[in-house]
Amino acid sequence: MADLLLGNIDEHVSDAEINEFLERYGFPPFDAIERIEGAGRPAALLTFHSASEEGLRRLQSRIHNLFWRERTISAQVMPPAREE
Repeated sequence: MADLLLGNIDEHVSDAEINEFLERYGFPPFDAIERIEGAGRPAALLTFHSASEEGLRRLQSRIHNLFWRERTISAQVMPPAREE
């Protein structure tokens, strides 16, 4: 399981549109999405149960700093949560 943070996305883009966009660049479908509101820079945290952190890192460069829907988006693979 791995998480990908997509930053600076259009707040009106649907989950299906995000999934279609990612699949165009070779990503598997995501299993969960959490929307994160920001001051003009909304983001989405995507969880992939069928992808490893390493696998997402290989795909990340395909979309990081890509211009999509009138915005330059960022893509960051999130490190696994620490267990306490």
